[in-house]
Amino acid sequence: MPKNLRLVFRRIGDQLEAYYNGPYRSPLARAERDEEDLFMLLIYAESLGIPNPVSFYTLELQPQMLARFHQWHQRMGMERSPLDDMRCC
Repeated sequence: MPKNLRLVFRRIGDQLEAYYNGPYRSPLARAERDEEDLFMLLIYAESLGIPNPVSFYTLELQPQMLARFHQWHQRMGMERSPLDDMRCC
């Protein structure tokens, strides 16, 4: 199969994928955001005073998620960081 024909089929495939997935982008993005919010809550639950049975496993993820913590707590309706030892604002 010539290279140009492969490129044409790839472009057609990309356009069909965009056509079929287009109406679902917003619901999928919302579901992904909700899942990330729940994951963030699981990671910082112990720090927020919520008993967390998996705190041993999530403790090492806190430094990696701190960059997104500011956006998360604002999205959850908290103006300032609820954690005394982690200031991001």
